Amino acid sequence: MIRQRGPQPAGAVRENGPKREVTGTLVKVLLHSRTDRGMSLEPFASRCVRAGEVHELVTTDQRDTAAGARIDRVGFLGFAEIAKAGVLDRGDEVYVGEHRVGTVLGFDACHFPNHYNVLIAAEHLLTGEKLDLRPELPVRFVPRL
Repeated sequence: MIRQRGPQPAGAVRENGPKREVTGTLVKVLLHSRTDRGMSLEPFASRCVRAGEVHELVTTDQRDTAAGARIDRVGFLGFAEIAKAGVLDRGDEVYVGEHRVGTVLGFDACHFPNHYNVLIAAEHLLTGEKLDLRPELPVRFVPRL
């Protein structure tokens, strides 16, 4: 039997239900940051990722989520191989090892189809060096509740 929540307000649209955590492994650490990168935020609040894909993890202290927003201030964490396919959504919490890095801000596709830059909203620009990251650390994208 499928249970539904109580009545929804008139005009309310519910799109997103529960989802599983996406997991992976850090495969390469990056050490640098930039203030003139010129990434462009994709118009999508979510992206599907497949097991075996490798995507770049990039922090930013910028918060604009408008399609095409220019993201210049970035810190590079590294590349992660996806172990468990799923959907990454804006707002998912991102962990590398025991570090809570921030939340998914969005995606830059300048290198796609090779990989996405997964932009992570963080308080400060973080790099793999600042967090003392190492290959083989677990990476997790935890759904917001």
